[in-house]
Amino acid sequence: MKYKSIYAIAAMCCLASVQTMAQKTLGEATKGKFLFGTAVNMQQVNGINAAESAIIASEFSAIVPENDMKPQPIHPTEDKFNWDNADKIVAFAEKNKQILTGHCLIWHSQVPNWFFVDAEGKPATPEVLKERMRKHIYAVVGRYKGKIKGWDVVNEAFEDNGTYRNSKFYKILGKDFIKYAFQFAHEADPNAELYYNDYNVETPAKCDAIVQLVKELKAAGLRIDAVGSQSHMHMINPTVEAAETSFKKLKAAGVHILITEWDISILPSPYEGANISTSMAYTKEMDPYRDGVPADVQQKWNKRMLDMFGLFLKYDDVIDRVTVWGVTDNGTWLNGFPIRGRMDYPMLFDRNNKRKPIVDEMIKLTKKYKTIKKK
Repeated sequence: MKYKSIYAIAAMCCLASVQTMAQKTLGEATKGKFLFGTAVNMQQVNGINAAESAIIASEFSAIVPENDMKPQPIHPTEDKFNWDNADKIVAFAEKNKQILTGHCLIWHSQVPNWFFVDAEGKPATPEVLKERMRKHIYAVVGRYKGKIKGWDVVNEAFEDNGTYRNSKFYKILGKDFIKYAFQFAHEADPNAELYYNDYNVETPAKCDAIVQLVKELKAAGLRIDAVGSQSHMHMINPTVEAAETSFKKLKAAGVHILITEWDISILPSPYEGANISTSMAYTKEMDPYRDGVPADVQQKWNKRMLDMFGLFLKYDDVIDRVTVWGVTDNGTWLNGFPIRGRMDYPMLFDRNNKRKPIVDEMIKLTKKYKTIKKK
């Protein structure tokens, strides 16, 4: 009880500090346009990182679990589910009156190997894998039926060239594994929205492949409400024009759009993408801002943020949610990807948990765009 009280007091102090920074948050400023959310981890949810817990509770209208609803942590063995962390995330969202998205049901990464093998360690048959998918999705979606607005049903099924990723799901079931996943998710909770999620959606070949997938799912009578564009960005790529072209294609395909994992790295980029298996050697040249970001570089990053945020506002008739992938520069995954040990500055809050001035500029920008009624 002693530690809980310390965390509670710290959280209240942090919340009071956050609330005095400005009269309005991005969650409030974007109300009626789209939800504005962030990814959460268990240190934040449990109040161990009290400062970030307070920021999340006060600044955002939506949250998504960073890791704790992925297949590996929630379903480590065939006969065992770990519900504790996911349950706490649901309770955290309810307490703070935030919309919760489930992330993610089927993914080639962070999935336990038992999904794909039989008792002798040989590849599972298509029938066995399909049934395991059904049981997994029924259990997870069914447990949170009515508590989660929508699910990232399938994550990252395509390569950047538009071909299907040669995952174990694809090797055993072919591309139909995606249809099965959407079918099972809808059966488990007919009222939940269903999404496909991927990175580099701005790449023409990948975007075209996703559009084709949307058409195939719809032709099969399956529900798909939106496509999630992760939007892990750099200082140059993707261009605003490339992002807008992808929005136009997805809108024409009859789905809404989610910006699901937005961040903009300020560092030199040796790699464009978000494949978490990618790792590169550390060099000082790739980590130039350990003593702070020069004013001219910061100005360019600010403009990049505003340009992209303005694009999101321009398409608020079909963009339903914008989610940043993290809270502060201190905790961003980009400090370790694709080069471990770097110091990046991609988030809206700095390493001292203070809201960056860019947030107020983004709030001002929302006023320039008339809210468009959603279709």
